[in-house]
Amino acid sequence: MTGMHITTLLPEHADQVLAIYQAGIDEGNATFETTAPTWEAFDAAKLPDHRFAAVDEDAKVLGWVAATAVSDRCAYAGVVEHSVYVDPAARGRGVARALLQALIASTEEAGIWTIQSGIFPENAASLAVHERVGFRVIGTRERIGRQRGAWRDVVLLERRSPRIG
Repeated sequence: MTGMHITTLLPEHADQVLAIYQAGIDEGNATFETTAPTWEAFDAAKLPDHRFAAVDEDAKVLGWVAATAVSDRCAYAGVVEHSVYVDPAARGRGVARALLQALIASTEEAGIWTIQSGIFPENAASLAVHERVGFRVIGTRERIGRQRGAWRDVVLLERRSPRIG
């Protein structure tokens, strides 16, 4: 996408990042969360070397991606879980793909061998972009959680590094 660049996600992006997160929450097909966290909670939960923002020429955040460790056990040191969110006005322009590619590059460089995610099956666009950048469906966790009074399934995806492991 022209006019966009990927940069490290920084505290000055906080308000826009959390607004994009809340927009995804409000749409109902992105997460079980009901409210975006505070910046402090978000910042503390995300791995500092694996979080990026897509920013336009006016410094507007178009989307973000961030990873968390799946476990503190050393056997899982090379496994992270990620989230990627795109501003509704910027969808369909390659933002998610660019963010996922940046995440893949940073995790490969760090020796991380698996990136995983759980996506609602109704979120067809997210499933498609993940598959385009090398994620594969592992399976579906049926009725894994309730959202707004209804049981929801979650499709599990992973990307295994072809270079590591």
